[in-house]
Amino acid sequence: MLAFVSGYQAQLGGTVRAGILPVVTLLLVIFMILPVPVMVLDIGFIVNITIALAVLMVALNASKPLDFSSFPTVLLFATLLRLALNVASTRVVLVEGHTGPHAAGQVIEAFGNLLVGGDYVVGIFVFVILMIINLVVITKGAGRVSEVTARFTLDAMPGKQMAIDADLNAGLLTPEDAKQRRQEVATESDFYGSMDGASKFVKGDAVAGVLILVINIIGGMILGVVTHDMPVGEAAETYVLLAVGDALVAQIPALLLSIAAAAIVTRVASPMDLSGQIGSQFCNPKAWIPVTVILSVLGLLPGMPHWVILPIAALTGFFSWHLMRREKEAQAPAEPSLLPEQKNHIAWSDVTDGAVLGIEIGYALVPLVDDRKGAPLMQRLTGIRRQLSRELGFVIPLVRVKDNMALSPNSYRIRINGVTLGEDQAWPDDLLALDSGDIEEQVTGKTCKDPTFGLDALWISPEKRSEAVVSGYTVVDAPTVIATHFNHLVGLYAQELFGMDEAQSLLDNLKDTAPQLVEGLTPKPLSLYQITAICRSLLGEGVPLKDFRRLSEAMVQAAADEAVRDGPPSLDNIVDGVRKRIGSLIIQSLVPINMPLPVITLGAELESLLAQAIETGDGASRPVEPGLAQKIIASVEEAARPVMAQARRFAIVTSPTARRTLLRLLKPGFPETPVLSFEELPDDKAVEVVAVVDGRLENMEPQTVDYRKDPA
Repeated sequence: MLAFVSGYQAQLGGTVRAGILPVVTLLLVIFMILPVPVMVLDIGFIVNITIALAVLMVALNASKPLDFSSFPTVLLFATLLRLALNVASTRVVLVEGHTGPHAAGQVIEAFGNLLVGGDYVVGIFVFVILMIINLVVITKGAGRVSEVTARFTLDAMPGKQMAIDADLNAGLLTPEDAKQRRQEVATESDFYGSMDGASKFVKGDAVAGVLILVINIIGGMILGVVTHDMPVGEAAETYVLLAVGDALVAQIPALLLSIAAAAIVTRVASPMDLSGQIGSQFCNPKAWIPVTVILSVLGLLPGMPHWVILPIAALTGFFSWHLMRREKEAQAPAEPSLLPEQKNHIAWSDVTDGAVLGIEIGYALVPLVDDRKGAPLMQRLTGIRRQLSRELGFVIPLVRVKDNMALSPNSYRIRINGVTLGEDQAWPDDLLALDSGDIEEQVTGKTCKDPTFGLDALWISPEKRSEAVVSGYTVVDAPTVIATHFNHLVGLYAQELFGMDEAQSLLDNLKDTAPQLVEGLTPKPLSLYQITAICRSLLGEGVPLKDFRRLSEAMVQAAADEAVRDGPPSLDNIVDGVRKRIGSLIIQSLVPINMPLPVITLGAELESLLAQAIETGDGASRPVEPGLAQKIIASVEEAARPVMAQARRFAIVTSPTARRTLLRLLKPGFPETPVLSFEELPDDKAVEVVAVVDGRLENMEPQTVDYRKDPA
């Protein structure tokens, strides 16, 4: 019932909001056509001033122009409201003006007396000055800025779209983020295009104000003298007071909206509002010291108003001194005050580093993480963390980047759980040119190896980028080199990042959609520790956890099969049972669904030797004799070399009994090559046998077969 009521209220609120604008538009038309009571006019003028003040405050507090993207439309309706009030007040002035200054309401009379001040000629001149300020200075300048900004924004739109596509392809943005960025670019172009036209509203409104003033004065004097037999002087005084008051009460909101429009179109995007941005940039003592000196010299010259200049000079001098002192305090290192008993205290934070992922850099690489220079490395690491989290199925922890003076200036070190897994060098001002194997002309540079894949590469200066690209090199910058190396290592050692907390988070999320499945999975038959161990084993073999619901169902089934087996329960058997049930998930990450899976298999004799070794050394971590192990590794390397030269993904397929042993043998040399058992191959997946390893390096011609139906 509460949900129904809240939904009904939300729908009713949306309906009311949607109906306000048509009602307001209808009221504006009524103001222009039908006579309006004087009291309604007074209310309308005050509402008009209120709206103008609110628009100005919103414009001044916006961090960027798009924060007030509805401003062009608001400006249109505010202008229409003001013109409608002008039309209604003109009718009242011309019809009832002969009765006295109070004929058009208290607001017009008050503003007229304020500006005219007893002399209507002076009032006209003052009003003309206000019109010149609004029309010639503010409105014209804002219109020109709107026109230029709209042109530049539209010209830059294709480049911004290409930059978004490049960031998306580099993994710095997710598809959702890229969609939002494209929407912002489109909104920005629409906004500045609308502002270019909306600035004409302000200009036209100012011109209309002048014409309405002239009509009220001339028409009122004619009506007063001819129709109401008023003396010329009395008619002039009465109608000029009413006309100037009417024009002033309309032009004050117009002036406020002109200032708001100028503030919006001249705004530069900043995390602070306009007052905060201006204040932060004016708080520079180096700018105020010359001001103080110049004012002091002027104050000492003969004939100058010393009582005005010297106090202001003293005020600016105090302000510059205060800013200098605050700047020195900000730059001074913080010295924590310790109590006597705390000076010898050592906290756990002094001896431990809680960061799971860490990158240590030499001092020459510090600009890559400097916020003042855009921190390009941090942006790439954030994009990689987001991409890896989606691919692996759990949240990759934050990366702690810190400088290490013990490293050489251009060195960096990648650590996972305190263990250094990668280390190399990068030059922040240079580019890495990777040899793609089809180089037309050599480029000179500092020779090296690509830290991620070990390819031949060169560090070149940015001026040689075009030359290297034309010659066939793949050119990347230093942040991309480090981020790619980081991405590769995290993908290889993802199991080191997965613990019981991550397993519990996966279970908690699954509980929202499949509570019975979670209840049937843990704490029985599998504890949280066992689930964590299974997930870590799968990650270590390159199986992501993003389809955790299917993995959980496979765990339940594999645990049930293990429970009825003779002997103590084994997590290795459960992992093999899970893999058997998710074979399609494993294979879909290797090849497209409509292509056969390239595989390398073991010959019958080699399979038999492996089976005998495993049976003889039952329970041993490495049951294969070292000589046979080296022979298997060398044979697989020889068989895989042609496939790897073609940059094709492939799998090694063996019997279920030998799979885990063969995986341990080949993992150091083939860390990214999956080792599958026959049972993990789906029935409907075609297999292309590219080589058979039998110890004599006798390779077969590639052929497409269904390995389940023809295992020989």
